[in-house]
Amino acid sequence: MFATARVEKKKICLLGTFAVGKTSLVQRFVHDRFGEKYLTTIGVDISQKRMPPVQRAGRLTQYHFLIWDIAGMDRFDSVVRNYYRGAAGALAVADLTRLETVVSLETICRNFHSVCPAAHLVFIGNKADLVRADTRLPQELRDISAAFGGRCLATSAKTGRGVTEAFQMLAQAFGGS
Repeated sequence: MFATARVEKKKICLLGTFAVGKTSLVQRFVHDRFGEKYLTTIGVDISQKRMPPVQRAGRLTQYHFLIWDIAGMDRFDSVVRNYYRGAAGALAVADLTRLETVVSLETICRNFHSVCPAAHLVFIGNKADLVRADTRLPQELRDISAAFGGRCLATSAKTGRGVTEAFQMLAQAFGGS
């Protein structure tokens, strides 16, 4: 007999500076496509996708992700706070070819947690297809991830490597809550 999964909506934000691949990650995850052309996000773009059910503590839960692709913003102001408000989780994205984007994640995530202190974070080193296959995630990314109690992994929106897994990590973090 199959258990019926309850469905929960979860707001998920993509965090990171300009051109780290947030929009490409969403396009790969939601539509399974990748475009070579750079498209800058203005403000916020919202997509949605229903996740496979997650079994945790004897309950089956299916998450319906409302994914907020937020433009890389230099200022933390009331507009950004409003974008963050109500988020249950976020993917914090850095570009593995530009290590300065890793360092900026600490401030971005601190600001995000000031609005959503209980939100779960998964840290992503994106554009793994552009670095050597044996390249490890930068220690700075692993340190920031550990400081926020999140997990981290390498992804490539171009090839699809790790993209679904990143979103699944968030679903697992909710733990049927």
